[in-house]
Amino acid sequence: MTEQIINIMFGGEAGQGLQTAGPMLARCLVRKGYSVHVTQTYESRVRGGHNIFAIRAGKEKISAPCEQIDLLICMNEESFHIHQEQLTDNALVIGNEEWNIDDDRWMGIPFKMFGEKLYWNTAASGIAAGLIGLEQEKMEKVIDDTMKSGITEENKRVLGAAYRWLEEKEYEFKPLSGIKKPQNKWILTGHEAIALGAISGGIKFCSFYPMSPATSIAQTLINHSEKMGLIIEQVEDEIAAINMALGASYAGAPSIVPTSGGGFALMTEGLSLSGISETPVVIVIAQRPGPGTGLATRTEQGDLWLALHSGHGEFPRVIYSPGNVEECFHLARKASFVTERYQVPVIILTDQYIAESFQDLDTFNISELPFIKAGADPSEVPVPYHRYRITENGISPRLLPGHSRQLVVGDSHEHTEIGHMTEDLTLRPKMVEKRLKKGEMLKDESILPEYKGSKNPDILFVCWGSAKGAVEEAAERLKSEGKKTASLHFSQVWPLYPDNFLKYLEKAHRVIAVEGNATGQLAQLIRMESGFVIEDRISRYDGLPMTPEFIMEKILKGKD
Repeated sequence: MTEQIINIMFGGEAGQGLQTAGPMLARCLVRKGYSVHVTQTYESRVRGGHNIFAIRAGKEKISAPCEQIDLLICMNEESFHIHQEQLTDNALVIGNEEWNIDDDRWMGIPFKMFGEKLYWNTAASGIAAGLIGLEQEKMEKVIDDTMKSGITEENKRVLGAAYRWLEEKEYEFKPLSGIKKPQNKWILTGHEAIALGAISGGIKFCSFYPMSPATSIAQTLINHSEKMGLIIEQVEDEIAAINMALGASYAGAPSIVPTSGGGFALMTEGLSLSGISETPVVIVIAQRPGPGTGLATRTEQGDLWLALHSGHGEFPRVIYSPGNVEECFHLARKASFVTERYQVPVIILTDQYIAESFQDLDTFNISELPFIKAGADPSEVPVPYHRYRITENGISPRLLPGHSRQLVVGDSHEHTEIGHMTEDLTLRPKMVEKRLKKGEMLKDESILPEYKGSKNPDILFVCWGSAKGAVEEAAERLKSEGKKTASLHFSQVWPLYPDNFLKYLEKAHRVIAVEGNATGQLAQLIRMESGFVIEDRISRYDGLPMTPEFIMEKILKGKD
């Protein structure tokens, strides 16, 4: 452990309250001005199994998970044995004093003195908070703000008892150094940020079929639905979800569909319908390991090619993949605008790791952000109205049915400019070219890859999506060892424009693609679009998120 960063982990079974104790501690740290980065892993079960809630905290911005542990809070004995090898030399482990643990770093807690098992997690979080230097009144305020009124007093009683018990103990553990003037910050998960970004962008409708880990987007929208005038519909299957969203969008309600890879596989015909009918829709694919049901509660970056090639026929699309919680918010907003402006489907690729990672971010004034207005102004549209008028840039005027005297016709078949089905084979190429022409316009909207580091690096890491934080921290570690390093992160993975990134690849002595999949999907896509071959790869596909330690180990071993 250093003075700047502390690595805390709660370990235990499902049902032991990790999802209560961990967030309380994380929120209190943020309120004290610290940066936090939370990683959650759990098994697909309601009770039992092994779950973790890991918090990294420090004064400086923290953007990646860590595999080492400074403070391990064990809610069951198994957690100690699972994570024993990850403990640092100066680590401290706390758990039930009744367990037979023989380790110099062990601090036994008399959990029974705090009452029912229901409150042992609160006792553990109170002791952990005291160890790292958080005041009792700050933790009590978090309890008041986050728990239901009926259980706050008992939890605060247990919390106070935990602080008093800790005061009587002797231990060697260095707390975090204080922050004199803490700044107000938010703490959000990636999917909370996706939902809030979509709301701020003007999304009004969500249809979904529950599927881990995407359901949290819909749940966040539900939580804000009454205040923000949203409609959220849980439907019978994923086919209904995409088609209902397209219907709502056609009628003028900007729409979002959250799903995972298996659910999106059922939506591909609907995606193609969006392509030919030029109906705006935002789709979030929260990636998890496949194929099939795979590892339902773990993480992976395995669906880039699925997102790119799904849907029969040829039509333009845009694919974003945020690298942190802040990007989740802003890319959800941008997706709302791009899908409406260009009348193309926009896909956001998240994953289980970023979906459920709590991160701090600086506050900003959401009320001043603009939002989309669906459809064109009828007074500015030439008549007679042609829904699919062939234009110079490929974008046709989109009126909303019932908002003017014009008839709005849509069709899933190839169609005339008016919108009626046609088999005119001389018109067909013109319509294909009209739709694809929007791809040229999308270049002006493209998000440039983010380059950080040396101008002429010995090692250039290339990554996308949620691997960003781990890659950037690994690059900094190598830099501290005297190596010239850089990172190139893609938050827009389609369309790719070689002019935006090829110069960086060609200057680097060695280029390494870092991806959470087995086949190097972005590396293949870069080769397809630019001809540049990235031969070195660091791939992770065990269901766990990319970490700086994982990257460093692969570099040191000289493996891919």
